[in-house]
Amino acid sequence: MLPAMRATPDSPEALDHAAELIAQADALIVAAGAGMGVDSGLPDFRGPEGFWQAYPALGRAQLDFYSVASPATFRSRPELAWGFYGHRLALYRRTRPHAGFGILQRWGEGMLQGLRVFTSNVDGQFQRAGIPAEHVHECHGAIDWMQCATPCTDAIWPADAFLPEVDDETCLLRNALPVCPHCGGLARPNILMFGDAAWVEAREHEQADRQRAWLRHVHRPVVVELGAGTVVPSVRAFSHAVVKELGGRLVRINPREPQVPSGRDVGLAMGALEGLQAIDQRLHRA
Repeated sequence: MLPAMRATPDSPEALDHAAELIAQADALIVAAGAGMGVDSGLPDFRGPEGFWQAYPALGRAQLDFYSVASPATFRSRPELAWGFYGHRLALYRRTRPHAGFGILQRWGEGMLQGLRVFTSNVDGQFQRAGIPAEHVHECHGAIDWMQCATPCTDAIWPADAFLPEVDDETCLLRNALPVCPHCGGLARPNILMFGDAAWVEAREHEQADRQRAWLRHVHRPVVVELGAGTVVPSVRAFSHAVVKELGGRLVRINPREPQVPSGRDVGLAMGALEGLQAIDQRLHRA
């Protein structure tokens, strides 16, 4: 793997290259990890310190992300599990997507085949930014949808009616636990968790099928990957597969891990919004 060119205000070559790849593409594929939401004010769960800074009550209890984001916690301590996910649900609902989402929409609208999104994020920010839901593939599910925790059925339903009330001092849900409308048991988010054999994945499969059908019409794609690291490699694996199978090009925007597979691709050591704005400035000058 070749080292990325460092993208700083005084080294424009990588940004120029990225703008050229985007200008020549017939389709924009956005591949987004957790770093995409940081510029909107969403917390970064990178390492236990970042997680505990966002959830100090869990830090005091020495509970890490991997143990809390687990079906086992819904079975053993459902008020704690829903305290964590309920807080996230409320946070995502009130978060306004940053300007980078609009930049990506505008780029996609100027391409022959348009834009599609592949994301490991469960926050629904792309849809809130105005990107059609049918153009988004959420490979780990979405917090806006619920399922039975057992599950008693493969049905899922919108979480719109659930308004969580969370005690920030304890990270415990204060109001009633949501229940499955089919069996009356505990409901949980329709999200792939750690050690999860109960995730109802039909919605994700439908999204994947739509995306594969669209990709059959694409000839010169550019993948703009944002804030996707190597710890949970779902997004990076997708980016590399598209580049390999369709002969596309990759623009990777990541402040910590910007390395790219080849010199034909571009790695920018920048945050998502900063990188998108810098490329956009060059496209406007072209």
